[in-house]
Amino acid sequence: MKNKQGGFTLVEIAIVLVIIGLLLGGVLKGQELINSAKVKNFINDFKTVPLFVYGYQDKFRALPGDDLNAATHLSGAATAAGVTLLTPTSTSLGNGRIEGSYNSTSNTDESVAFWQQVRLANLAAGSASFSTPANDLPTNADGGRLGIQSTAPITGMTGSYFVCSEGIQGRFAKQIDITLDDGNTATGSVRVAAGPYSNKELTAIATTAIVDATTYIVCTAF
Repeated sequence: MKNKQGGFTLVEIAIVLVIIGLLLGGVLKGQELINSAKVKNFINDFKTVPLFVYGYQDKFRALPGDDLNAATHLSGAATAAGVTLLTPTSTSLGNGRIEGSYNSTSNTDESVAFWQQVRLANLAAGSASFSTPANDLPTNADGGRLGIQSTAPITGMTGSYFVCSEGIQGRFAKQIDITLDDGNTATGSVRVAAGPYSNKELTAIATTAIVDATTYIVCTAF
C-alpha cells in the first residue's frame, strides 16, 4: 500500500502568504506612525522654545537666561521648589543675548540658566534643580540635546536666537525642513549640519547630501 504524502495546497499557501503580508503591513504601518510621531515631537520642540522666550519677556520684561534681575523675579519660586538659583558668570547679563552654547552643561552659562528660569516661571515643565545640569537639561524624542543660544550655530543663519536639536536622523531632518521652512536643509531659517557642535559655526548640508540613517544637528532661527 502506498503512503499518501501530505502537503500544502495552493489555497493554503495563498492564505499563509496573505496572513504574512497583513502582519508585515501592520508592522510597517506601526513604524510609520512612530516615525510620524517623532517628527511631530521634533517640530513641537522648535515651535515651543520661542514661546518660552516670549512668555518670560511678557512676564518679567527680561530674557530668560540673560535676566539681570532673576533673583528678584524667581527667588520665591526657587525657595518654594527647594532649589538654588543658578547665577551665570557672564559679564553681559541683560544684554539681550543668551550666551553659551545650546549643548552646554555648565551651570554658569546663560544657555543652561535659561531652562531653570523658564521652569521656575512655570512656562516649561521639568526639574528646576540643576545640581547636576546634565541630568535636568531637555532632550528631544530621540534623546539628543535640545537647547538655545544667540550665536549662529550654522553657516548663513540669521536671527536673534537659535534653537538646536541634535541626534536627529536625516530622514526626519528633511521632513522638519519641509514642514517649517523651504525644504532645503542648507538655506532658510531651518538648517542641518553634521555634529558635534563645539562653539564653532558648522557648515550647512544640502538636502541632496543628507543620508537618511545618519544623525545630524537641526537648528531654527527666530
